[in-house]
Amino acid sequence: MKLAVVGAGWAGLAAAVEAMDLGADVTLFEATRTPGGRARALPATRPDGVPLRLDNGQHILIGAYRYTLGLMQRLGIEPEQVLLGTPLSLPYPDGGGLQTPAWAARWPAPLDAVAAILTASGWSWGERLALVRASLAWQRSGFVCPPSLTVGELCRALPARAMDELIEPLCVSALNLPAAQASAQVFLAVMRDALFGQGFGRWSASALLLPRDDLGALLPDAACRHLGARVRLGTRVTALQDTESGWTLAGDGWSEDFDRVIWATAASHAASTIGAATGESASSTARRDWAAQTRQLDFTAITTVYAWAPDARLPAPMLALRNSPDAPAQFAFDRGQLRPDDPSAQGVLAFVVSASEGERDELQQRVLAQAGQQLGWPNLQAIQTVVEKRATFACTPALKRPATAIAPGLWAAGDYIDGPYPATIEGAVRSGLAAVARAG
Repeated sequence: MKLAVVGAGWAGLAAAVEAMDLGADVTLFEATRTPGGRARALPATRPDGVPLRLDNGQHILIGAYRYTLGLMQRLGIEPEQVLLGTPLSLPYPDGGGLQTPAWAARWPAPLDAVAAILTASGWSWGERLALVRASLAWQRSGFVCPPSLTVGELCRALPARAMDELIEPLCVSALNLPAAQASAQVFLAVMRDALFGQGFGRWSASALLLPRDDLGALLPDAACRHLGARVRLGTRVTALQDTESGWTLAGDGWSEDFDRVIWATAASHAASTIGAATGESASSTARRDWAAQTRQLDFTAITTVYAWAPDARLPAPMLALRNSPDAPAQFAFDRGQLRPDDPSAQGVLAFVVSASEGERDELQQRVLAQAGQQLGWPNLQAIQTVVEKRATFACTPALKRPATAIAPGLWAAGDYIDGPYPATIEGAVRSGLAAVARAG
């Protein structure tokens, strides 16, 4: 089978690797010169002139992301070497928040998470037990709820501290929406895997996995090495046309025939190119219908502010922050602790603003002020602020997402495609693997 995969984000990379390993004749097209999509490496320079590599957004994985971690291992990347695994912990600078005690760090899920809840600093026993009871109730229900529910409605009986210090941070990090707007059913799918699912290797399913290296080194670079000459970077596909035996892809001055196609670009480019179908054939109609549904998706932004001071250091590699309109960041990361052997990473902090709104410069100023107030680092200098305006689809209740199958011989892959997961790296990888399974 001669298969084209269009787009070298994590979904496209997963699809191309899987298809090649199953024996297909694969060609992977990527319009840019850098694979990885919205999870890729980014060159930068510190204020003191030292060059370094950042990411176009700070990402978190969890131990339940078995498809992503398994693919990394297949490509020769040992997850335990490139990821810092920590038990479920969301500590705040003031000492509050959840943190799995050392004596429970190696307990299997969900016992490690229960231990974190029952020992949460500053929580009353009533608040702790209410959250444990809610988690067990979700398990008894099979982690299923009415599709119209928001996370806020699902958790309305929980105490305010449980909402503020666990549910809201988990919801905004996984779904990139506040609990009042996010889909409860998708949130429960993540909770099912994180609290009661199977982990990877020695990691519990709920373990937080923080990249020790830039995102390109986690999977995209290794995937491109694995695929070799099958990868065509800097090659944009601008048109596709169905034929009697398959599909013709075309770009600037070139065209090529394929038996089947997996389209794995961002939603906007996928809708514009796939939807540009003329005629009234069943294939053309199906393409236009799929594109129309894709265009109905709303998107939310994520802003990452990278800042530096010569001696900046956090109490832990990752901290939760108390956010408000004037203090928009929800999380801070100490890249120096994540990369202790890299001199360029020392003193570099990353601040993540999920579901971000506002202009880049204004957000940067508010985050730097927040760092001074909550972390005691008023002298941080901005390195770079990355705003991904369409970082994730808005994972709202009862959302109808585009299907994997578009037309005969044409499939879609991406974190926005219909599936149980929100717009995460794991969702993208699962989607790529599912498209290959459908393509046969």
